[in-house]
Amino acid sequence: MDERRIDLSKYRQAQAEESFKAAEYCFEKKLYRDSLNRSYYAAFYAVKAVIALEGVDFKRHKDAIAYFYQNYVKDGPMSRDLGRKLGRLKQYREEGDYGDFNIVSEEEAKEQLEAASEIIGAIRNYLKKEQMLDENSLNL
Repeated sequence: MDERRIDLSKYRQAQAEESFKAAEYCFEKKLYRDSLNRSYYAAFYAVKAVIALEGVDFKRHKDAIAYFYQNYVKDGPMSRDLGRKLGRLKQYREEGDYGDFNIVSEEEAKEQLEAASEIIGAIRNYLKKEQMLDENSLNL
């Protein structure tokens, strides 16, 4: 495996970890819209960590997510439930960021924080199984 791809994957894992910590912080401070945003980005960076190993990248979020869904959810090792959660995270983030008068409730923010945690965990397990991460790698 190309070391540059592995390094990029690890970098994106670090981005996922940092964004998830920010999501938790925002949730604790009752900044639910920001928590939801960071939850989405945590999951998105984890997705990008997986596809980095293939040497592919996308400029648009929807393209990266579609590729992940096609190659890792539809016919791959990730569950369809995980794919649905990723889709909901993206939808909630877009509504929260771009919708006028959109109020994110505590329950919505908590649900999406939990979804991000599940997505990151599943991707971490996949990378460990594929021997891309070792025991000294980041704990997400």
